[in-house]
Amino acid sequence: MIKMIIINGFVLGGMYAILAIGFSLVFGVGRILNMAHTSFYMLTAFLIYFATSNLGNPPVFLWLLLSVLIVGVLGMGFYRLLFDRVKEHETATLIIGIGLSILIQEVLLLKFGGHYKGIKPFVPGFVAIAGVSITYHQLLAVVSAAATLVGVWLLLKKTKIGIALRAVSQDREIANLIGINVGRICMITFGISAALAGIAGVVIAPIFMLHPFMWVNPLIITLAAIILGGMGSIKGGVIAAFILAFVETTVVFLSPEASFLRGAISLTIMIIVLLVRPQGLFGIVFEEELL
Repeated sequence: MIKMIIINGFVLGGMYAILAIGFSLVFGVGRILNMAHTSFYMLTAFLIYFATSNLGNPPVFLWLLLSVLIVGVLGMGFYRLLFDRVKEHETATLIIGIGLSILIQEVLLLKFGGHYKGIKPFVPGFVAIAGVSITYHQLLAVVSAAATLVGVWLLLKKTKIGIALRAVSQDREIANLIGINVGRICMITFGISAALAGIAGVVIAPIFMLHPFMWVNPLIITLAAIILGGMGSIKGGVIAAFILAFVETTVVFLSPEASFLRGAISLTIMIIVLLVRPQGLFGIVFEEELL
């Protein structure tokens, strides 16, 4: 059982970590709590389902890449059309994010119905490791998550766009004075965030059943991870995502009948952290406490 908890914890933690990074990027750069973040994850999964179900036998990995790109472009479009207009008003961005998620949910309900859908593994088969059978897709999910985390680190540390993102997140006014187009950087960040959510959707689509409400629970976990790790801290979000994933996996394995409490447990952890250590594991204190 312990081995299975470890394996599933890494698979789930990789997905949550990718979602947490994307959420942290948008908050750190654009100061937007994007409540529509996990709807991009859901949308990618359904794009893959549509391709594999209705387009005959398309090149799978080509369509996976195309789905992520489509969602990334949609993310930038939604930012320019909706969020950019009200980005200075936190309440408005929250409402728009929730409204956008519900809109995507309803569109998917109309198109695919409310029944559960399944996608065949992209890489069928399994391998035995330490006496435990692990599917090739689970290995692919872990490797993909690790590669994505490394890719984001390289993007932020080694590229001009990454340096611009960090500059805007640290001081927007100074970044604007030295010639960085802050609005453009925010839009690119939103696109990167949506693409990261899309990658999470690609990783998890053949593992979980698909349905138009599948954005809700990952959003709860992502918010809890961001609070636990520290608002705006990518490192904290990743570590917290794995912590919550292992807690969730342990609860499911030890008490399957209580699996519906996964989101409640994450929310409880989030509330406790807010009360005891509001800045999280690696975040800073609230802005009003710095003045």
